[in-house]
Amino acid sequence: MTDKIVKENNTLREKYYLIRHKTGLQIYVFPKEMSTFYALFATKYGAIDNCFRLQGDKEWTRVPDGIAHFLEHKLFENEDGSETDARFAALGASSNAFTSSDMTAYEFSCTENFYESLEILLDFVTHPYFTEENVKKEQGIIGQEIDMCDDMPMRRLYYELLEALYVCNPTRINVCGTQASIAKITPEYLYTCYHVFYKPSNMMLVVCGDIDPDRVEKLVDTYVTTQKEADIERYFEAEPTNIVQKRRSVSMDVSRPLFAVGIKDTSPLIGTCEAVRRGLLFRIVSDWIFGTSSSFYENAYNEGLINARFSAGYENYRTCGFFMLSGETDDPEAVYQRILSEIEQVCLTPPLREDFLRVKKALYAEYIRDFDSTEEIANNLLSYRMMNVDLLEVGDIINGITYEETMAAMREFFCIDHFAMVTILPKNKSAEK
Repeated sequence: MTDKIVKENNTLREKYYLIRHKTGLQIYVFPKEMSTFYALFATKYGAIDNCFRLQGDKEWTRVPDGIAHFLEHKLFENEDGSETDARFAALGASSNAFTSSDMTAYEFSCTENFYESLEILLDFVTHPYFTEENVKKEQGIIGQEIDMCDDMPMRRLYYELLEALYVCNPTRINVCGTQASIAKITPEYLYTCYHVFYKPSNMMLVVCGDIDPDRVEKLVDTYVTTQKEADIERYFEAEPTNIVQKRRSVSMDVSRPLFAVGIKDTSPLIGTCEAVRRGLLFRIVSDWIFGTSSSFYENAYNEGLINARFSAGYENYRTCGFFMLSGETDDPEAVYQRILSEIEQVCLTPPLREDFLRVKKALYAEYIRDFDSTEEIANNLLSYRMMNVDLLEVGDIINGITYEETMAAMREFFCIDHFAMVTILPKNKSAEK
């Protein structure tokens, strides 16, 4: 039986409809009287989900790395030979998809023909078609993508850092997999993963724009069918608190050295609703201590240690969280020492409360601004729901973060034993791994 609930925040003057569909699919309709429409059809299935079983099964199924991303590509191929992107384009819609460590999502945006475009989205995601021939063809295409990504310095930097931080957490797995792992992918593997993770109860449909919830529900009735349900058990090896490697360096065709400093979060909150609060807290920290208006940024920039490519932030996924600072510099070691010095200083001598409040207000203002974009609304709603948090409650979470708890969290989190630095050096400089 379908259940419809109105979620509303009177302070924000925003609301959306949650439709718990009879198939188990959760549908989120966020009405906005805007000129654009945006839709996401997503499954809680990403690169980390490579070992699983259905409740009641005795044996675990382990699949090749990169299969979630491979499956995302293959769903765009239709049995009748039609091209999904061309079907969207004929309606004036732009389509895409992405796979991350912990989810896969299919999306489109348009200014007209929303319901016709939504039909296409529901249709192709619910009709898998895999053959030996089209899988072999895709192995070649994704193999080229892997080679291209390996030649992208910032992407390489990111995964090198994850390998330095994590012993066994599957977030360290490249979303695309490797040449060796995708060579093992078969139609049988793809169908197995599809039928396990693309069940309606493991999926969400998020739509935003000037939309009628009842009409959306009727389209779902047509394209999404009830399936035999069984809880999915996912196996993740326990991650120790230590990191793998303090320093790691590789050589690539770059004009200046690149660096990434990572701090591994060993908090037991990972994977819970409280992890969202922690992530927001450390977003405040990143802007407060390392943002473009911070004394660190101003001094390091003026001294030529960093440039405008410098960034800092906290990332959290279902199985892990980490803080990352990265950029371009002629002297990675000097930047690293400056980062350590800055962290030691702010932990010993707390910065001004007024600066903390200013940064927190800026984050809240960004949260409010995002409600002016159908794309931002849909993506934020999906991301927070994947962590079991309501988008309309995020502002209250931000406002509830205090100066005292932030200082305490920093002192606990910034432990030198959990730091790693990765550098990518020009090929004419030595590098060792």
